[in-house]
Amino acid sequence: MKISAGLLMYRRKDHAMEYFLVHPGGPFFKNKDLGYWTIPKGEANEGEELLETARREFLEETGIESILPYIELGQVKQKGGKIVQAWAFEKDCDNPVRCNTFSLEWPPRSGRMVLFPEVDKGAYFKYHEALLKINQAQSEFIIRLKAHFP
Repeated sequence: MKISAGLLMYRRKDHAMEYFLVHPGGPFFKNKDLGYWTIPKGEANEGEELLETARREFLEETGIESILPYIELGQVKQKGGKIVQAWAFEKDCDNPVRCNTFSLEWPPRSGRMVLFPEVDKGAYFKYHEALLKINQAQSEFIIRLKAHFP
C-alpha cells in the first residue's frame, strides 16, 4: 500500500495558532466545504523519502516553499484506507495558491477534456474552524500539533 505524505503549515497570529489547509480542485469538490479541506499531500515516487515527498507535494500544490524545522505529526488512516504521514512547519504566508493541474473528461462521457487545478484555494483557519473544515481523519494532525505547544 502506498503512503501519502504532506505538510501542515501553521502560523501564530493574535496570540492564537492558525492552520493552513487547501481545498481540492475539480468539479467533484466544487460545492463541498466542511470535511473536504486537507493538508497538501501526495504519494511518494519510487525511492523517495516521505519528508521529501511532503515537501515536493506542498510546493506543487501551493507554490509555497516549506522551511525548517519540521515537526513530525505521525500517521493517520483515512476512511478509504489511505495512510497519510505528516509534518508541520511554521510560516506566515498569504500568497495566493499556485498549483499543478490535472485533466479530466468533463462533463462525463462528453469526450471533452478540461484542465482543473489540483487545489482551488488555500487558507489559514483558527483551531475550531480548522477541525470542521479538514478531512475527519486528518483532524488528528491539527490536534497533535496543538498538543506540541503546551
